Amino acid sequence: MDFGRFKYEQQKKQQEARKKQSTVNIKEIKVRPKTGDHDLTTKIGHIKRFIEAKDKVKVSVMFRGREITLTHQGKEMLQRVVEATEDVAVVEQMPKLEGRNMFMLLAPK
Repeated sequence: MDFGRFKYEQQKKQQEARKKQSTVNIKEIKVRPKTGDHDLTTKIGHIKRFIEAKDKVKVSVMFRGREITLTHQGKEMLQRVVEATEDVAVVEQMPKLEGRNMFMLLAPK
C-alpha cells in the first residue's frame, strides 16, 4: 500500500468519526425567587422542550439586593423544577450557590 492511499483511508476514518459525533448544547433558564407560578410553569415547558431536543439545561435563580436572604425559596423553586421534569430529565449537578446566583444542571435521561 502506498502512502497516498494510507492518508486517504485515515482521512475517511476521521470523517466518519466526525459524522457520528454529537454536540451537547447547554441552554440556560433564569428565574427569580419571587417568580410566579404561571411563569414558572411556562419555563418548565421550555425546559422540557430543550431536554427532548437532547440539550442540557442550566436552571439559574438570580438573587438581587436583599433577596439573597431568600435562598430557601430558591431551593424550593429548583426542587419544583426537578419534580416537574423528573420523567424526562435527571439532575446532573445539584443546586449550588455561587455569589448571588444559585444554579443546577439538568440532563436528558
